[in-house]
Formats: sequence, C-alpha cells, structure tokens
Amino acid sequence: MVIVAGHITVEPQQRESYLAGCVSVVEQARAAAGCLDFAITADLIDPGRINVFERWESRAAVETFRGSGPSDEQGAAILSASVAEYDIADSRPLAGDDAA
Repeated sequence: MVIVAGHITVEPQQRESYLAGCVSVVEQARAAAGCLDFAITADLIDPGRINVFERWESRAAVETFRGSGPSDEQGAAILSASVAEYDIADSRPLAGDDAA
C-alpha cells in the first residue's frame, strides 16, 4: 500500500477557489483503479493550508493516476508544499467494521 500525505499552502483568499478546482481531481482519483481513498481538504486552523491524503493499493496505481500533477493554474497558486509518499507494509484498523 502507498500513502501520500502532507499539505500545501495557498493565499487564504484563494483557498476556496483552489479547492473548488480540485473537485474533479478527487472524483477522478476515487474512480481510478487502485485508489483506496483520496482527499484534498481545508485545514481547520490555518486559512491558507490544504491537507492532502491519498491511499493507493500500489505504486503502479499512483503512477498511472498521477500523470503530470497539478494543472498550471493550480501549480501557480501553491506557495509551498510538504507532501510525501510512504510505502506501507501493514496496517490495522482502529475504528469501523474491521476494528477489534
């Protein structure tokens, strides 16, 4: 499993329009083969921060979906980014139907 997690920052007044531009990306990702979860969300405390969380079955699935990354317009709006990819060997549920 691969997890992509972190955050990006944009000008606070641009965050809502940036997120609106991400709706189709989230829809496409969630429909993509190998996508287990995909979210791009507003941070509850920092008005310029956008949190990124993706969970994929494999690195191949990430690469197939990722393509060239954010559009030029989205890329221009990003002031900074701290996003990393993690290879996960095992997991255990903490909540939900599978939790012990």
